[in-house]
Amino acid sequence: MDKILEAVVMSSYPNNVKQGLVRRVIEAAKQPMDSEQCWSMLELSTKLYLTGDTKYKREIGKEVLEVYGHYHPEEFEEFFNVRFLLSLLQEGYGPLGKRSHYVLDYIQLGLQFVLESPSANSIFSLLRIEVLRKVCERPSPKLCAKISKLLTQYPQCIPTGKHQLLFCQQLIRCIGQFQCVSEGEEEIMEFLEQVNKVSGLLQRIWRTQTSAILPSLKELFTIISSTEEQEAPSNALASVVQFVPLELMDGVIRNLTNDDSITDVQMMMAIGRMIDWVSWPLGKNIDKWIIALLKGLAAVKKFSILIEVTLSKIEKVFSKLLYPIVREGALSVLQYMLLSFQHSHEAFHLLLPHIPRLVASLKKEDSNSATSSLEQLAELIHCMFFRFSGFPDLYEPVLEAIKALPIPNEDRIKHLLGQNAWTSQKNELACFYPRLASKSETGKIGLINLGNTCYMNSIIQSLFMASDFRHSVLNLTEGNSQPLMTKLQWLFAFLEHSQRPAISPESFLSASWPPWFTPGAQQDCSEYLKYLLDRLHEEEKTGKRIYQKLKESSLMSQAVEHHYLNKTLIEKMFGGKMMTKIRCLKCLNVSSREEAFTDLSLAFPPLDRNVRGSTSILPVEEIGPQFIEPPENAGQLMGSPWIRRKAPKASDHAVPPVSVETLGFQEPGEAANPVHGNDVGVDAAKDPLSTFGEQACAPKDSRSVPDLINYFLSPERLTAENKYHCEKCASLQDAEKVAELTEGPHYLILTLLRFSFDPRTMKRKKILDNVSIPVVLKLPILVAPEETDEVCQRGKDGAVPGSGFMTVVYDLCSVVVHSGISSESGHYYCYSRECTDTVPHGQPRDGVPKPASDKQLDFEIQWYLFNDTRVSFSSFESVSNVTSFFPKDTAYVLFYRQRPGRQSCLLHEALAEAGRLHGEPSLHKDLMEAISKDNILFLQEQEKEARNRAAYISALPKSPLWWRDLDRDKDDDSSSGGCSPAAGGGGSGSFHGLVF
Repeated sequence: MDKILEAVVMSSYPNNVKQGLVRRVIEAAKQPMDSEQCWSMLELSTKLYLTGDTKYKREIGKEVLEVYGHYHPEEFEEFFNVRFLLSLLQEGYGPLGKRSHYVLDYIQLGLQFVLESPSANSIFSLLRIEVLRKVCERPSPKLCAKISKLLTQYPQCIPTGKHQLLFCQQLIRCIGQFQCVSEGEEEIMEFLEQVNKVSGLLQRIWRTQTSAILPSLKELFTIISSTEEQEAPSNALASVVQFVPLELMDGVIRNLTNDDSITDVQMMMAIGRMIDWVSWPLGKNIDKWIIALLKGLAAVKKFSILIEVTLSKIEKVFSKLLYPIVREGALSVLQYMLLSFQHSHEAFHLLLPHIPRLVASLKKEDSNSATSSLEQLAELIHCMFFRFSGFPDLYEPVLEAIKALPIPNEDRIKHLLGQNAWTSQKNELACFYPRLASKSETGKIGLINLGNTCYMNSIIQSLFMASDFRHSVLNLTEGNSQPLMTKLQWLFAFLEHSQRPAISPESFLSASWPPWFTPGAQQDCSEYLKYLLDRLHEEEKTGKRIYQKLKESSLMSQAVEHHYLNKTLIEKMFGGKMMTKIRCLKCLNVSSREEAFTDLSLAFPPLDRNVRGSTSILPVEEIGPQFIEPPENAGQLMGSPWIRRKAPKASDHAVPPVSVETLGFQEPGEAANPVHGNDVGVDAAKDPLSTFGEQACAPKDSRSVPDLINYFLSPERLTAENKYHCEKCASLQDAEKVAELTEGPHYLILTLLRFSFDPRTMKRKKILDNVSIPVVLKLPILVAPEETDEVCQRGKDGAVPGSGFMTVVYDLCSVVVHSGISSESGHYYCYSRECTDTVPHGQPRDGVPKPASDKQLDFEIQWYLFNDTRVSFSSFESVSNVTSFFPKDTAYVLFYRQRPGRQSCLLHEALAEAGRLHGEPSLHKDLMEAISKDNILFLQEQEKEARNRAAYISALPKSPLWWRDLDRDKDDDSSSGGCSPAAGGGGSGSFHGLVF
């Protein structure tokens, strides 16, 4: 019978003819037959099944085996013996090698016919040993899947006792070496199915033998934490984790993170490879295990590991959001990584270039998954904006990309940030940030945030950028009696000459700290600035004169020396004077009081008050590049209301003071268009926020700095409960109060009073109104009539004969921005530029330096953005638009520098001459040595940190190049068709290139 079957199979007859003949042979096999004939048929069918060169031959062999196993069980048991199976497993069959998966298929086929036979136990015992041996030989994914299929169908073949645990561990090692050698989607699907069969076998074993789970996980961790492997273990290991019961998670993570035998390098390697598992499709709970381990590391304060892993892996995790099949898990991990990384903006900023492209791809996909992910991503981005405010130049493209997506409320943002932070002990992270960083390309140096000290950092940088003040501080020689000024000098010197990207102002903070400030809490930068300037002023008043060097150089005349050297440095730089007059409306008596100020606090006028139109008496005039000249109709101008002590008529309105005028809204290349008339108090050529014309009114939510100054200088009625006690009348009377500037400071500091007390909520609230900021500001200064006439006769300044006022021009040099909605929270950063007298030496105009044109001042002088440790280039456009893009980011404190004029030319000349003689301030020896030593120390620290980081980074698993999809051009079509990141649908083909 075997000869007939062999002849039929090997013949050239058509398959349908062969099938008929084979069917007869098989039917005959169901009849009784001698053992020798059965043996011959079993040998032939085995040969056909194992070595047949066509699928047809193997199917015939399989069919014959099944018939003889069913109808001739004794002969089949005798043939299918232990010795034969051992030979198959250890030596193969003829040309068929022992690693052929047909061997396992053959054994699995035959086992069903010997289950009840006396030899069954012997066969199972053999197979338990042989499958363990085969797994230890690291079989291919296909062969390993065949073993798993065999053991899943016949669990009697699964190793038992100690061998069972060893089998689990070796099976995990096999999975760790799985690699898919093809990029075709069918091959990938087949590979995934093979991996799932193998990991499914582990799940089956763990269900019946829970004691094997933890040792198996230990083996898994050993594999992924190994630093000796040349090639990274396969991401297929992710399939193992999904079957670990979640109730074991806390205990497993706790044991791992508290195991002293696990080094930081091993832990970093392990968590880095686990994060790579977000690429594994169809896995369950992988993101939960990754996040749990990250949280476990945070609990034991392994911040260095978390920082390095986050910064090296976050872009890769972000890129997985392009693929629907792994998007949910990747987004989960990304959310935790970003929300927990709250000590620095570095991780979030790595993603900024990629966000617009991802958002565009998700919008194009237009699936439920993409829509949901977009909303979650937008919420996450707004949380990062809230936490790391102060980077408008970087955030504008991202804000534009997500502008149509929902914005979470502040409570939701605070909840998410508070829920996920690594630690509330911010100082614990100080040693990890700033990491090995290069100095800003601007050449400027940042200041480290010591725990909500951005308010101080912004003020220090603004003072440092006030170049006249900085040079004066650096030129100081005697500091024994001025400890705070000495510390400021040291801080300025390090900001000027240090090679570090950022320095710590810790010493200055402790010295300048207002005693009522709460450590670690956000503070009001304006309050700090006032306290600092007052401390410096009082310190100098009670000590030796600090301008001794300038005096000894005999650069100033005796008159100037008498006028200026009697002042402290703070008075010279920031001091102005203001006259407050109160007129009793009954007796018309005027009382006046002159007082000094270092800043003007500007309240917001009521929304229904038209400050621009109601307070002006001077016509609008364009400020050109030359010095301000008196207007031709100066004789028609009215003066200050009470200089002449003229009694008002009942029908008269209160006469306002001279208005503030501005310039600085021109677009590049456009000239300002002067607007004539005497009813408009603001000169803001091309102001995008205002409409000019008679009695022009700004929109309700639009204000300008001149509006606020005009409101500050406008008369105030004292009536009802606020009546004035007139000494002449000896009773409370209605009165009128007005403030007039009598001396303009060299640096004008303006504080916009944005924080007001709300009696309903009993809290301070913030006024979020946008305030347009002019780059050039004209300020009216009251002078005595005889001085005005003298000045006018000599053609100096902007004095108007008989008006009592002269105009002083100021250029914007710094803007401190508050981001947030409360003075007790939020963030401060500042925009600054160097304002100097840009005039070639030897080209004065009547002895007065010629200032640069306003266009030059606006567009040619470089602006910088100072945000704690980060310093970047910026522009006046960014300063002007910051609130438009970020409504909670509002200008709070402004620094203006006075242009050289007759009133201030003596000081300007002295400062300029000192600068020409001495160049950059020469530091005293101790300070120079301290800076040199610190620079050397920094280089040593860099070298040491580079070595340490190299050890950490070398431990991180190398990421394959394929994940950098975000850096490809949009037209890059190099990937296989149908699997591009933007392909919608999210079918099984959407994970091409993900796994391997």
